[in-house]
Amino acid sequence: MGGLEIALGIVMILVCIIIIAVILLQQGHRSGVNGVISGAADTFLSKNKARTVNAKLASITKYITILFFILALVANVIALS
Repeated sequence: MGGLEIALGIVMILVCIIIIAVILLQQGHRSGVNGVISGAADTFLSKNKARTVNAKLASITKYITILFFILALVANVIALS
């Protein structure tokens, strides 16, 4: 095991921890009886959903997950070499 493989493994572990933390920070999407009665689709927050913290966390999750898959592919190519 070379130094590059060890460094890549450490980076992958850190990325995994960040993915877990960001996913746990997101709120669940609940649309129960309360959403039907109050008309949750017409609220101010739903109109500006792209600016909310949840939308930013979802975007961060997407990019970090793409980074994780790229790191996994690179680690696989390095291991096969």
